[in-house]
Amino acid sequence: MTKSKNPFFIGKKAFWLVLLLALGTKAIAQHYPGPLSPEESLKKMKLIDGFKVEIFAAEPNILDPVALAFDEQGQAYVVEMPDYPLEAEPGKGKGRIKLLKDTNNDGRVDQAIIFAENITEATSILPWQGGLLVTAAPDILYLKDTNNDGKADTREVLFTGFFQNNSEAQITNLRYGIDNWIYANNHGQDGLVTFTRTPDAKPVAVRGADFRFRLDQNKFELETGPGQFGQAIDEWGHRFINENSVHLEQVVIPWRYTHRHPYLPVTKAIASITDHAEIMFQETPPPYWRAERTKQRNKTFQENNLNRVEYAEDRFTGAAGMVVYAADGFPPEFNGNIFISDVAGNLVHRDVLSPSLKSPVFVASRASKEKEQEFLTSTDTWFRPTNFTVGPDGYLYVLDYYRQHIETPVSIPDELKADMDFMAGSDKGRIYRILPVNAGAKNSLVNLAKAPSSKLLETLSHPNLGWRLQAQRLLLEQQDKAIVPAVKNLFRKSKDPRTRLHALYVLEGLQALDAALIKQALQDPAPGVRENALMLAEQFPETYALVLASMKDPVLRVAFQATLSLPEFKDQATAPALVKMLEKYGPDFWFRMAVLSSEPGSSPEMLKLLSQQKLFFQQPDSWKTAYVADLATIIGARQQKDQIRDFLNVLTQLETPTVELVQVEAMKGFVKGLNRATGTDPQLKEILQGIKTSSAQEVTAAIQDLKKFY
Repeated sequence: MTKSKNPFFIGKKAFWLVLLLALGTKAIAQHYPGPLSPEESLKKMKLIDGFKVEIFAAEPNILDPVALAFDEQGQAYVVEMPDYPLEAEPGKGKGRIKLLKDTNNDGRVDQAIIFAENITEATSILPWQGGLLVTAAPDILYLKDTNNDGKADTREVLFTGFFQNNSEAQITNLRYGIDNWIYANNHGQDGLVTFTRTPDAKPVAVRGADFRFRLDQNKFELETGPGQFGQAIDEWGHRFINENSVHLEQVVIPWRYTHRHPYLPVTKAIASITDHAEIMFQETPPPYWRAERTKQRNKTFQENNLNRVEYAEDRFTGAAGMVVYAADGFPPEFNGNIFISDVAGNLVHRDVLSPSLKSPVFVASRASKEKEQEFLTSTDTWFRPTNFTVGPDGYLYVLDYYRQHIETPVSIPDELKADMDFMAGSDKGRIYRILPVNAGAKNSLVNLAKAPSSKLLETLSHPNLGWRLQAQRLLLEQQDKAIVPAVKNLFRKSKDPRTRLHALYVLEGLQALDAALIKQALQDPAPGVRENALMLAEQFPETYALVLASMKDPVLRVAFQATLSLPEFKDQATAPALVKMLEKYGPDFWFRMAVLSSEPGSSPEMLKLLSQQKLFFQQPDSWKTAYVADLATIIGARQQKDQIRDFLNVLTQLETPTVELVQVEAMKGFVKGLNRATGTDPQLKEILQGIKTSSAQEVTAAIQDLKKFY
């Protein structure tokens, strides 16, 4: 018998290969612990007092979950993303969407029906018209089951052209907003996006922005961001996003305002709102590769005398999914809280959102119970909470990707990747349900699939935001104008401001709003209703006086929205009103940006009106010179000769104790704007090269030279 024919013979070379593999396996085990069963992993979790966690679904019914959505029947659909972190060939992705079933009503999924499969880069879903919208870069798809077998049999590409070369930075996390728009994070990635239902529409370049669309009106456009993965929208329409190392940011000003003209010096309109930095209380040690990589990087920083430190643990580095809790399954104090996961820290973080007393943003703070701990932690290093959903039962559902490693290989040095299996755990996945300790799993009693309009209107008062949005969406989809009187009556009589707000947007979706209703909403006792009414009022010129009056609203966020909305009316009284807002709120960057974003707020008339206010330039406050400099930058970049002439005339006629400082800063901004402008006259370029703006004397000479040109 020859060696090659003997199946039991192991040659010398093969022997050493087997030995190395055995040693390698041992080394991997030493560096990285192995997986636990769902029940064992559950025991490794620690929740704050008053809550418990249960298994809702686990392998083999689900694998690699990244998104969970409940439809109008309370059915659960999950997105599986098994290809991560490797890139699948186009058309060969293994992504799946499953319909999950609990057939024996014990609270745990025991059946999974494949709704759709072989989807490349699917990351999120949203119910729509009896089917599902799906983000699957480079597309947003619409899938539907038309024969009720649980499987999609129609597939439509709605949008295409999104970036698709990094699964951690692609179009994702669809959210239905209170305003009837559907929002998605794009992480600012480049792409030229088209909408297949309007093939003649101009493609939208999405670089630097997020994305939103309305299928009921065939609209799509850019939105402020960029958000990476996490996205959440609260009951009043405020939007929150994050990225890996910044766990919570608020979208302060929507894109449609910051891009009313293209000359704003700064258009980034998001803010980190945490009051506790990016610190988290991690219960797991950093993985071997992260600890080693951090050690190497910090050594490099020190050798190059860089004032920089990288942290391997206890800092957010893998912030992922997020959700605002708005239901009745938790105690009342949790309503409006935002939950955020960190896949690297194996934990769930909670922030309490409170309005700032100085600015139109929220402040995110730790709850009193969590000053030195997280809402949920695990000592199982494979626990990877990727996303959340508030279920139809009002409980919090946490998706666990359950992988040994949750990092893209391209960011890890080759020598550290040698003993890493990036696909370890791709045959696993869990979804957990978090609920109060004295509560139990319950089936939803609401099924809106075939509900009459009267039932949908009734559901607009449901304590769970998810059900209210389902009802609002269905009313939008049905476009039944016969219900308009009933919706108006609901708005006028409901004692719940949230119901009144839903009623307003149902009417908006049915194109049944009127000025009388908006006027009533502008005077609503609830700030959130007034804030949204200001946006809706932009369609009704008759509401101008009330919008103007709203600038005196005692609630900062309402006054802020009035500052954004008023210029949409194109009235001559707008500029004086904006001057008053600057006098009152000018120290706040966001109010200044709101003023500058509009044409009236960035016109030479603003400087003229401010100069007429005897006290405005009395003190050399930095925010005042910052506003004037930004105003000058816009006027310079705009390159309208009449505006420049007016601006220079006002600048030379200023008579204030701080005139020199104002003029110097104004000219610095003006020159900056002129240099930004395209197609600058060669003669003007020659003048600019000789301008110095370091002293009042030089500024006076520069103004005289420029006035001759203009």
